[in-house]
This record gives sequence, C-alpha cells and structure tokens, in this order.
Amino acid sequence: MRKLPPLNAVRAFEVAARHVSFTKAAAELNVTHGAVSRQVALLEEWLGVSLFHRAPSQLTLTEAGRGYLNEVSAVFDRLVTASMYVMQQAAPIVLRVNAPPTFTMRWLIARLSVFQRKRPDVEVRLTTSLTPPNFQENSYDMAIRGQYGPLDDCRSIPFMTEIIAPVCHVDLRETLRLDRPQDLEAHTLISYATEPYEWSAWLEAVGVPGLKPANTLSFEQMYFAFQAASEGLGLAMVPLFLAIDEILAGRLCVPFGPLGVQRRTYYANSAPTSKAHTLTSDFCDWLQREGRDTEQSITAWAASEGWTL
Repeated sequence: MRKLPPLNAVRAFEVAARHVSFTKAAAELNVTHGAVSRQVALLEEWLGVSLFHRAPSQLTLTEAGRGYLNEVSAVFDRLVTASMYVMQQAAPIVLRVNAPPTFTMRWLIARLSVFQRKRPDVEVRLTTSLTPPNFQENSYDMAIRGQYGPLDDCRSIPFMTEIIAPVCHVDLRETLRLDRPQDLEAHTLISYATEPYEWSAWLEAVGVPGLKPANTLSFEQMYFAFQAASEGLGLAMVPLFLAIDEILAGRLCVPFGPLGVQRRTYYANSAPTSKAHTLTSDFCDWLQREGRDTEQSITAWAASEGWTL
C-alpha cells in the first residue's frame, strides 16, 4: 500500500517553493498566508525535514526543499499531461461546420478526408442550411456561404470563386442545336428556388431577355436541378466548381462557354469571439488550399477550350 504525503500540503509547498513566498502562494491558491504556512509545516513534519529557511524578511529553500521541488514539479507536470490525455480521449475536439446542402454533398464531403488525415484529433460535424449565419442562435462554429462580400460582425475568410454558368448533358448539345443563346427556344430550362443567378438575369445579360424556352422544370434545391441536368433533362444554372468533375469526365458541358457567367465568392464565416478560433483557422487554411486546387482545375479546363474565365 502506498504511503502518500498529505497532497494538499504538497500542492501548497509546490506553489510556495515556485514563488519562494507564502504570500504569493496564498494569492494563487486563494487561501490565507497562515493556511499555506500550516500546510508546509504539516508536510515538513510528515517528511521529517525542513524545506524552507525562514527568516523575518526572507524565505529560502533548503537543499532538501530544492530537491523536493524538482521532483514534485515533475510529478505535477506528468499529472497534468495524463489528465489532458484522458480528457481528450473522453471528449474529442469537435468542429461544427454549417454549409449549403449541395455544396456539402458534392464538394465538401468529397474532400473532407484530406483535412481529417491532417487533423485526426478533430471530429468535424456537418449540418446544412441556406439561411444567413447566426452564431447566437445556432451551435455551429463555422458557416460556409456563397456571398458577394464579407459579412458584418463575422470573421469572413474567402476560399473559392464561384463561377455560375448554364450546364447540360453532352447528349443535348450533340442531338439538338445549342450554339447560341437563341437556341434555348428548343430546350428545357431547369431552375430551383435557391438559385443565386436566375435564368432571367442570364438571358438579359446575353442579350435575349424575352426568350421563351420549350419547357421549364422547377425544383426546391440545387441538388435536384443539378441531377436533372446530369440526366439530360435540360440546362441548369450551377456553379462550375460543382460540375467540373463531370465536365472533365465528358458527361456535362458548358455550351455557351464564358458567355454571361456570374461570379460570387465562397466564404468561411465564424464569430470573432469564437472559442474555436485556432481550429477554425486550421480549417480555413485547408479550405483555401482545396479551393485553389479546384480553381486551377477550372482554369486549366477553360484554357483547353480556348476560353478565359
């Protein structure tokens, strides 16, 4: 059976020895000067040695006190390390990220394993929403949104340019004429309730504001509109970073090239007072690297088509 010294007394000694002052030790421990003195005396009695030389105006450690301080400090350091390890095992570091649904499904999740290999200690919890970020009413640490500028009262970090253009299945371009905007009169235009760039705005930008398509399809979410375009049901106005993989694979195409494209920026927003500041910074650094890689893929593809985006 271990014969342990009185642990409160050991703690009082360690603080007093570190400061070489009972008064400063009392302030750190939030007790009285007399309480520290009594605890140290109790430890000295238990050990059978003097740990301090006490003079009216000076307190110094004895040789035994210096040696005991070195050992005790090392024990406390190991205790802190062991405790932190157990706490981290019991409660993983969590980063709560909120992002738009289609962005999350088609871009973020596909790349998230790269971040998790870099930070295996972090558990990323994803939720989806399209509403403006509200860190007071919601429990997430970061909100990713497509925006035209940084948000007020947020730490907004840009990480990727969103280029929005009409896309369709390659079969549509091969079976029906689709060389100029006027050709859309023979096609189906797919829209969705949350689209950041409406067909009416694009048609006006390319000089055919009154064009009437052969048909229209409407969905609630971008994801369904994107899927409909992938299945050859018509043309949808979507961000190219969501379509680039299927474009490079030869399944989707951008029939009008850079004509009438619109740009926004994707930002990672966090509260300026967030306790997870270091963690959100690491996540933002990773987002910026992934965003640059995606933009480079789009730029290289556009250059191969002879376009400048």
